Amino acid sequence: MMKRSIELMSPAGSYEALMAAINAGCNSVYFGVEQLNMRARSSNNFTLEDLKRIAEIGKENNVKTYLTLNTILYDHDITLMKSIVNAAKENGVTAIIASDHAVMNYAKKIGMEIHISTQANVSNIDTVEFYANFADVVVLARELSLMQVADISREIKRRNITGPSGNLIELEIFAHGALCMAVSGKCYLSLHSHFASANRGACIQNCRRSYVVTDKEDGIEFEIDNEFIMSAKDLCTIDFIDKILDAGVSVLKIEGRGRSVDYVHTVTKCYNEAIDAYLDKTYSQEKVAFWKNQLATVFNRGFWDGYYLGRKMGEWCDENGSKSSKKKIYLAKGLKYFEQAHVGEFKCESHSLSVGDEIMITGPTTGYLEMIIDELRVDGKPAEKAIRGDIFTLSIKDKIRPSDKLYKLVPEN
Repeated sequence: MMKRSIELMSPAGSYEALMAAINAGCNSVYFGVEQLNMRARSSNNFTLEDLKRIAEIGKENNVKTYLTLNTILYDHDITLMKSIVNAAKENGVTAIIASDHAVMNYAKKIGMEIHISTQANVSNIDTVEFYANFADVVVLARELSLMQVADISREIKRRNITGPSGNLIELEIFAHGALCMAVSGKCYLSLHSHFASANRGACIQNCRRSYVVTDKEDGIEFEIDNEFIMSAKDLCTIDFIDKILDAGVSVLKIEGRGRSVDYVHTVTKCYNEAIDAYLDKTYSQEKVAFWKNQLATVFNRGFWDGYYLGRKMGEWCDENGSKSSKKKIYLAKGLKYFEQAHVGEFKCESHSLSVGDEIMITGPTTGYLEMIIDELRVDGKPAEKAIRGDIFTLSIKDKIRPSDKLYKLVPEN
């Protein structure tokens, strides 16, 4: 595969998500281990023992692997931090994403590549110049406008700001996913209310809840206009991805290490296609409309442009949870795959499956598959439907495994 100038980075909160991202066309993945990452509570996370396998999978698929080590660190964390950085280097992980200077300092000492996390809140060219002493890639603060991003990009070239590799500093921004109400995610609500710091990866997401206001004089209570006033809609930039890339951004990052495998696959696939369309000059509003429809089928809180186009105020959710247009229902587990016939065998464990249904299959090695059922066999005989307890087979081009799970996709009511 020919290397392109734009890098698409996808979240990997599990092996299923890792493989889904790779199969959907990402150029790099980012993931966390142990507790020193910003998704310590909300995603499964890997262990140090997983690093070798993750790095090997990345190299086999020509995909870079980035380990997030981006929480606030205390003195008692330093030993663990060093062991994580050492393990990343020993096992061939591409780079560490960091915000604490202790991580940057130690990684530099041992020759481990570093990227600067959005938690560092890099908002100006002089800060970029400072971090160039440690890193070749800088994730800019989420609150910058595209005009500010373009100014920083131009100044990097004008000042010839290079990183440890000797190459010009590359700029990375978040392109899609959840947005925090706080500056670059540095929120303290969860710490104040439950002594669970978001900056230590333990956010309980107070902002995603509804609140009742009480009048202190007469005690009257009312709910605030049925809006979740601290819960921002999800960032979606696919309809102005051309402007982002024109501004000099070279790495686009998808948020979502706590999200499901279908989310990772669908979002990665859409943005991968959008980048290719930009590069081959076929990017169009017709394609954008198709991609946005696809993005709406997986978890989202509604979409908005973030601050890139100069918005002064965020757009807030008016309901809790996802606004996805589809939901998934677990149906069956994989049993075996007949490679010569390209047939997968499953056991239906709940609900039912019929010809014409849309399904998805996920697994640690399989990643993500999606298809429409055009033929179904139960106990080896053609059938229109499989019900709970049935052993059924499907024609599937890609190999499935006993650990795989099959879901039916249906419209969200």
